[in-house]
Amino acid sequence: MAEIKLATEVRTEFGKGAARRIRRANQVPAVVYGHGAESVHITLPGHELLLALRTANVLIGLEIDGKDALVIPKAVQRHPLKGTIEHVDLLTVKRGEKVNVEIAVHAEGDLAPGANLLEFVQNTLLVEAEATHIPESVTVSVAGLDAGDSIAAKDIPLPKGSVLAGDEDAIVIQVVAAQAEEPSAEGETETVEA
Repeated sequence: MAEIKLATEVRTEFGKGAARRIRRANQVPAVVYGHGAESVHITLPGHELLLALRTANVLIGLEIDGKDALVIPKAVQRHPLKGTIEHVDLLTVKRGEKVNVEIAVHAEGDLAPGANLLEFVQNTLLVEAEATHIPESVTVSVAGLDAGDSIAAKDIPLPKGSVLAGDEDAIVIQVVAAQAEEPSAEGETETVEA
């Protein structure tokens, strides 16, 4: 995964008014914490941050007070209507350090013939991976699965260097039989009248 560099400024003003001024200037308030260090309040460029966060578990390089920091997004708060980024919590990581992150699960392949539906019980898997080698997603084959079949977390092959950090027996994907709709009572009376 490539590292994305973002410009930062340390914040000295706090509160709603200061946060609104920062957002009006197309900036995003953020907090950097981790490794027992004191948290640092910063601002990030809004558009560049939005583009960076399109990649899941993105690795971001920051320069804070002349020191380089490597961070991953831990929590992103968005405006409920506009979808703009309101605030970001960033976790400091070190190269070679293992972190727990959620990665997306994708399915490929065709189910067994019949009217079956694929249901994602979980869209993500909690894995432990090196901070600089976090996988974006994992793909699992559902080819040939029939109604009643399921795939547990332990059955999903993970990329090299990643290990499952969540419940290994948790069901991630299951195949359910499609329910046939019964004809409505109105449809039956129309047939009789015809």
